[in-house]
Amino acid sequence: MIDRLRGVLAVKRSDAVIVEVAGVGYRVGMTPRSIAEMPGTGQEVVLHTHLYVREDQMALYGFDTADERDLFGLLLTASGVGPKLALAILATIPPNQLQHAVLSEDAGALTAVPGVGKKTAQKLILDLRPRFDLPDADLAPSTPIAEVREALEGLGYQPSEVREALIGLEASDSVESMLRAALKRLGGS
Repeated sequence: MIDRLRGVLAVKRSDAVIVEVAGVGYRVGMTPRSIAEMPGTGQEVVLHTHLYVREDQMALYGFDTADERDLFGLLLTASGVGPKLALAILATIPPNQLQHAVLSEDAGALTAVPGVGKKTAQKLILDLRPRFDLPDADLAPSTPIAEVREALEGLGYQPSEVREALIGLEASDSVESMLRAALKRLGGS
């Protein structure tokens, strides 16, 4: 709805800025890094924005680039991720490192984000991995957990069931032992 703002930076706060556009001040939530990199008040700024709308809340979030804004929107599609956690993720991990962490299933990199523990990191990986574009999907190395996920989905389990069954599995185990453990969790034999 509101994709971009061009206006005068009126106020800088620790978690947001106010951009005045045609006499209207828009409060725009941002990462502390992005706020620190903004010019001084009174200067013209351009922000790529995401309008977050829920039943009880409407908020505008701003980013330096359209790609960063799109990544924010992608993070919001993950289970349990709201705008505050999505901003915390973007403030802690640069976009290219975030994509690498998700595609390589590096939960440790994600736990560096305040508020993200091991289980949340694994959920993020399971939710986001299919949404990231793999340039050469056929050439990308298959990880054991991805093989287990594909096997379970091939057996007809729903992605949400598979996600729950995979949380907490030790990625260092063999594909066979992880598959057995996941099937036990799903009620299989």
